[in-house]
Amino acid sequence: MDARDFISVGMSAERTLVVPAERTVRHFLAYMPAVYATPMMILEMEMASGDAIAQVLPQGWVTVGTEVNVRHLAACGVGAIVRTISRVVAVERRVIRFEVAAFDGERKIGDGHHGRGLIDIAKFEKRFGQAEPHTPPSS
Repeated sequence: MDARDFISVGMSAERTLVVPAERTVRHFLAYMPAVYATPMMILEMEMASGDAIAQVLPQGWVTVGTEVNVRHLAACGVGAIVRTISRVVAVERRVIRFEVAAFDGERKIGDGHHGRGLIDIAKFEKRFGQAEPHTPPSS
């Protein structure tokens, strides 16, 4: 399978999240401030990247995160409306590369690059002894 046959540079997606208490650093470490946690921002970046290409993936294929290079530039608290964007910047045979960014209003709170690998879900799950078929969520 060659991702270049169906994924194009420029494909993009955007996600919006109202930051809940469960996505703050304090939720994981009680002594820390109640601000949007870096791993949660990265999760939204990964999900936006997956969203950008999900509609063109062949049946039975998905992408998994393989690389993350992200800067967390500014804090925001519970209730902030965070907009996360992802855009395909390069496509290789089995790897798709994205430029990602997150914003609190007009203020950029994070940016970077993310890579996703193209996999055959049935073969991948078989490696881990997972017999149940995988059904991706509908958009």
